[in-house]
Amino acid sequence: MKIVVCVKQVPDTTEVKINPETNTLIREGVASILNPFDMYAVEEAIRIKEKVGGTVIVLSMGPPQVAEQLKETIAMGADEAILVSDRAFAGSDTLATSYALSKAIEKIADVNLVICGKQAIDGDTAQVGPEIAEKIGIPHLTYVKKIEAISETEITLERMNEDGYERVQMPLPGLITVVKEINEPRLPSLKGMMRSKKAEIPIWSAADIDADPAKCGLNGSPTWVKRIFIPEIKCQGEIFSGEPEEQVKFLVNALVGRKIVV
Repeated sequence: MKIVVCVKQVPDTTEVKINPETNTLIREGVASILNPFDMYAVEEAIRIKEKVGGTVIVLSMGPPQVAEQLKETIAMGADEAILVSDRAFAGSDTLATSYALSKAIEKIADVNLVICGKQAIDGDTAQVGPEIAEKIGIPHLTYVKKIEAISETEITLERMNEDGYERVQMPLPGLITVVKEINEPRLPSLKGMMRSKKAEIPIWSAADIDADPAKCGLNGSPTWVKRIFIPEIKCQGEIFSGEPEEQVKFLVNALVGRKIVV
């Protein structure tokens, strides 16, 4: 079984700064990590490999420095990692991103299962996974919390919904996105860390994956950010003093917008 896991590099901070001119995140000087939700996807792929055998390939799109972070997934137990990186991909929205990743998956070929984290913590759109599946032309299921059984042709799983969860069977090849309830990512073993240090991460350009320039980067991004900003947080409070009965009177009058009657 061949499993591809899509991961993304994200800022390692909650204090996000925005460039007011380009409406993009300011990443300079900000430490980066692999998206936490994607690590659950990596762990689940490794668990599947341990149960039924196969190969786990981790795939990412981003700047060249992401290659070093991809070695973390090899230390965990992934067999290979591939980075798709090209200036042609700059400014990609979710549609252009999913196009590039889908072309890379097609180049890998003969993939039985694609696993993604439910969403990235910087964009929170949860769109890339399903969009990849649509572009490749395979079925997909989101918010998967448990995989009950899997073969090269079918997967049985539980996916979360608003009322609880549902048990679903899906033919393979296919794509799933997973939630954090599915597992607990392992720590890299010493053997894994030694293997990751020697690992070479191939970097594929747009030409390598035969990507259409019109569908990459800004050219392939139909969504444009007109304005982005961090909401101003306003905190205003009022303290009521006196006996409990008086405090209740003040509170009720304040809530209904009436003047306080003494």
